[in-house]
Amino acid sequence: MKKNLKVTPGIFPMPVLMIGTYNEDGSVDVMNAAWGMAQSMNELKLCLTESHKTVKNMKRTGFCTVALATKDYMKESDFLGMVSGNTVSDKFEKSGLHASKSENVDAPVIEEYPICMECKVKGFEDDGTLVEVVNVLAEEKYFNEDGTLKLDEMGIISYDPYGHGYYEVGKKVGQAFSEGKKLM
Repeated sequence: MKKNLKVTPGIFPMPVLMIGTYNEDGSVDVMNAAWGMAQSMNELKLCLTESHKTVKNMKRTGFCTVALATKDYMKESDFLGMVSGNTVSDKFEKSGLHASKSENVDAPVIEEYPICMECKVKGFEDDGTLVEVVNVLAEEKYFNEDGTLKLDEMGIISYDPYGHGYYEVGKKVGQAFSEGKKLM
């Protein structure tokens, strides 16, 4: 029997998105955001309030990167979501993570995260920021011979909007557009 819950727009798993921008002085700003999703084939909707330093930076530069957090850097990722760039200007330095400049957008690529989307801001709406993915980077060691990714080896984590936990994304259990053929 099902039981009613408090209304929570809880789609699970929700990726833990690490959004990178540059501050006015060129230093790196990264925030942890669980509220984001694919909007279309090459667009993401990032549900961020305008009070975030990251949003201010995106408005100024027009760019950001979006990486997927992993269990190996869960502590650092959580820290970057707990501390505001508005009050702690060197929060990225304190995280101990490393960044390099993106070749495609004016935003940092965080070296420790295995997959990173380089994005151009398309617009700001009441419920979030729309960004276009212009390139995706992935760590070479996670590629299969056929060019697909070994997502199950990356240790990507998801956010639980009901209990506020982090969960590692698990093993592959089937092949899309193939499993349903068993019913044809």
